[in-house]
Amino acid sequence: MNSSEAPAESDVEVVRRQLGRPPRGMRGVAHRCPCGNPDVVETAPRLPDGSPFPTLYYLTCPRAASAIGTLEGSGLMREMQARLATDPELAAAYQAAHDGYVARRDQVAEEEGVEPLPRGMQSTGGMPLRVKCLHALVAHELAVPGANPFGREALDALPDWWSDGPCV
Repeated sequence: MNSSEAPAESDVEVVRRQLGRPPRGMRGVAHRCPCGNPDVVETAPRLPDGSPFPTLYYLTCPRAASAIGTLEGSGLMREMQARLATDPELAAAYQAAHDGYVARRDQVAEEEGVEPLPRGMQSTGGMPLRVKCLHALVAHELAVPGANPFGREALDALPDWWSDGPCV
């Protein structure tokens, strides 16, 4: 899936409550948590004031974010980074994840009628050369299943954050 569903007003309200502020540049719901709430939104590559916003897929669920923060604190990203440097197949898959992310972000820019982001800008989460934000990589994997190898690994390592019911 390389698109999102238009957000209902109730989705925008849920995301506002999840984030504790109004969402910026929200174009749609890219993934729904098993509880039914949005947990990843697709954002415009430029905010209404024109400033760049490179995070196309933005994780909104505070429970998922907290669980991912625990993974980040465990040293998982250092281990992933080390593997990225020594595993050519993994590096190629991560490069493909980056390329797909940038292509979708450029497509969204065209749909929005705004200038795409500069080519030198990394896509998100450190792609394609670094592993620096599991939140962004998991959001990418949730929005586009099978696209992000490190997002998939992190997602597989997470507990069922939704099991206690909706976050808001």
